[in-house]
Amino acid sequence: MSGKTKVAIIGSGNIGTDLMIKIMRKSSELEMAAMVGIDPESDGLARAKRLKIATTHEGIDGLTKLDVWPEIGIVFDATSAGAHKRHNEIVTKAGKVMVDLTPAAIGPYVIPVVNGDDHLEAPNVNMVTCGGQATIPIVAAVSSVATVHYGEIVASISSRSAGPGTRANIDEFTETTSAGIEQVGGAAKGKAIIILNPAEPPMIMRDTVFTLSSGADEAEIEAAITEMVEKVKSYVPGYRLKQKVQFERFGSNNPVRIPGLGEFEGIKTSVFLEVEGAAHYLPAYAGNLDIMTSAGLATAEKIAVRRREKETV
Repeated sequence: MSGKTKVAIIGSGNIGTDLMIKIMRKSSELEMAAMVGIDPESDGLARAKRLKIATTHEGIDGLTKLDVWPEIGIVFDATSAGAHKRHNEIVTKAGKVMVDLTPAAIGPYVIPVVNGDDHLEAPNVNMVTCGGQATIPIVAAVSSVATVHYGEIVASISSRSAGPGTRANIDEFTETTSAGIEQVGGAAKGKAIIILNPAEPPMIMRDTVFTLSSGADEAEIEAAITEMVEKVKSYVPGYRLKQKVQFERFGSNNPVRIPGLGEFEGIKTSVFLEVEGAAHYLPAYAGNLDIMTSAGLATAEKIAVRRREKETV
């Protein structure tokens, strides 16, 4: 079999529409086949219609009625954690792969630069959260050279870039990101905080990553972080260090005390990131949404290549 893999997007809001435009402009592996929403007046559905893409405002049920449904190989879910369970059941039962951009976390967590090749056979892969995509690579970088006892991230995004889906999933965001810090980032304990900043003009996404580690020195940690930043930039060009990595040492004479965890000795690493969006559909300040769609696209392309390889064997 040759040619691109046909895909559908469930969710015609900001994330779904940005992802649609990215696929059409950038992807050599994927072909937009259907855009699905529940609001017939949404901008995402209107844009898809103008682009001659099949659309439905009847949600997942409408998608399964479209003529193109049998040809679709991958479905993106850009709705909510609550809606994802039913979407996943229908999609995977039909033998299609689900790429989950909600915090539902039914499938394994995937961060393209950390474990992007580990779950290409899974029926459902979860893209964690926008904060997770931005910060877990940094925790994983430290874990690659040291033992990370604790990892904490703070994701600050413009309130303008937080749509209804993001606001409805705040609890799931913190839970899923914290779990991703541990399961993918390699920290023994993870914590995540999200801040919706109402500042005007809107602020670009900022992320702060704190790790407490032992077993490696500052130079090794900084080198690993710098290398990881370059890897993420390969698919999110606006991803960058805001300032030089900072360190603080805690010895037996001044251990750091983490509530609920106890006292630790080691190196505290502080990393300050900025994520500027590519502005394909969303404003440049919405780096939180851009990094999610970019990560979802990168993951789906790898899945598409693997599926075609299996079909040609």
